Amino acid sequence: MSSKALRLGTRRSRLAMAQSGQVADAVSQVTGRPVELVEITTYGDVSREQLAQIGGTGVFVTALREALLKGEVDFAVHSLKDLPTGQPDELALAAVPQREDPRDVIVARDALKFTDLPRGARIGTGSPRRMAQLNAYARSHGLDIETVAIRGNVDTRIGFVHDGELDAVVLAAAGLHRIGRSDEVTDFLSVDTVLPAPGQGALAIECAADNADLIAALGELDDPFTRVAVTAERSLLAALEAGCSAPVGALADLLADGQVVKEMRLRGVVGTTDGTRMVQLSTTGPVPETYDQAMALGRELAAEMLAQGAAGLMGERAL
Repeated sequence: MSSKALRLGTRRSRLAMAQSGQVADAVSQVTGRPVELVEITTYGDVSREQLAQIGGTGVFVTALREALLKGEVDFAVHSLKDLPTGQPDELALAAVPQREDPRDVIVARDALKFTDLPRGARIGTGSPRRMAQLNAYARSHGLDIETVAIRGNVDTRIGFVHDGELDAVVLAAAGLHRIGRSDEVTDFLSVDTVLPAPGQGALAIECAADNADLIAALGELDDPFTRVAVTAERSLLAALEAGCSAPVGALADLLADGQVVKEMRLRGVVGTTDGTRMVQLSTTGPVPETYDQAMALGRELAAEMLAQGAAGLMGERAL
């Protein structure tokens, strides 16, 4: 490969710039080439509507993909949970680096834990998935909370708490860690309480499908287990025909006996945002050795969830 600088397409947000900067450093080490960030504004960045209203699927991704297809950038970095499940033939998902902590977290006033929030506490989130599971947990545990739909970057969301408008907000642990603000977390939400979004905590590195040399170089950053785990999660999402903003949670993790990894467990949940109706199931099988096996695990669990009425809980399904 030449010594010419590689152009990395990234959203302009602080989080996107931080995670793209980390990938840029890693790519420079692998290729020996400098990497320059090319800032791109996506529709999801400029729209003030709730993600569920604008469709969610692809709103943070489309502009980056268009820049790739036009040759304006050489590769792009996405938050994997924002990536539509359909992969364009012209683009390759060249690498999925090792995943960060996939959990959701609470940033609350007075350093409160989730279960210590006062009666009537207002909790902000832009995610129907988080709303559904928080409300379901509150209903089953006698908590009196109100979930409030919000938009905005991390500073804006945490600002709602500091200004006293909200008692707490829910954010992704990975995002706060990547921008150096983990110390503001007041509680980590167990995945038994709130399953994360499919692919949460993972990054996706895309480039043109016909650039074999770059695909090979970027592939050095790929983490095989993260790849099969998120493949299973996204296969579940695709089989449910649900978009990125649907109230669907999924997580694949390893089950070990001592130091020996035995199986992979995939958990999925879908529910109405008020928490009154939920379908939550899991399936366990051998650790997938191929992406096809990982996809089959996701489709298997999705079929079981659909058989229990999951389709009727998601509102409009993705096309």
